[in-house]
Amino acid sequence: MKIEIWSDVVCPFCYIGKRKLEKALNQFPHKDQIEIEWKSFQLNPDQKTDPSLNSLEYLSKSKGWSMPQTIQITQQVVEMAKQEGLDFQMEKTVVANTRNAHRLIHLAKESGKGGEMKELLLQAYFTDGKNVDDPETLLALGLEIGLNEAEITEVLTSEKFDQEVEEDIYESRQIGVRGVPFFVLDRKFGISGAQADEVFDQTLQKAWDDYVKENPVLDIAQGNSDSTCEIDGDC
Repeated sequence: MKIEIWSDVVCPFCYIGKRKLEKALNQFPHKDQIEIEWKSFQLNPDQKTDPSLNSLEYLSKSKGWSMPQTIQITQQVVEMAKQEGLDFQMEKTVVANTRNAHRLIHLAKESGKGGEMKELLLQAYFTDGKNVDDPETLLALGLEIGLNEAEITEVLTSEKFDQEVEEDIYESRQIGVRGVPFFVLDRKFGISGAQADEVFDQTLQKAWDDYVKENPVLDIAQGNSDSTCEIDGDC
């Protein structure tokens, strides 16, 4: 059974939601039969990369909030992340366009490493304070998961996979995605946002039960053993 996930690498709830899904899968008896596919989604496709700004400063300026107000608002997300074992360093985050990061994920998907690439990019942005639009940074991250240097360089110096990114975004509009993360299970069930653990558990089981009804041979062979980032940037 396939789970498709639309998300952005600068979306805090996308990282939190990733952990929540992983938690649900870790205790799911049929997890070895679940395929995860990462889909591109850009919260702000026109974002200008600016290494001189962190996300707190950007939010303060763009929303007209004071810095203390901005820190107070984002601290709730930081605490939510901490509950999932994540260390968000919002003051270190680098404001960046994510198009190139998504294209790198598409390259990684070709060798079955899309999930690894997604994880490294999220960690690079939220914890390590790296610029996820910087070619040298992206090259280093790609090499870290074993991608070919020449292939990474080709992607970063061309428009390769740009069409695939656009197709993912277009597809998200077709199915009504307005915020991320957005999880689609077997093309029949959806979870919008980093919702409560029980939502992931229950929806995963419901999707699997429905999937098994349509794939009884597979079942016999194996035995029977609210939170989103919106398109306008609001999180």
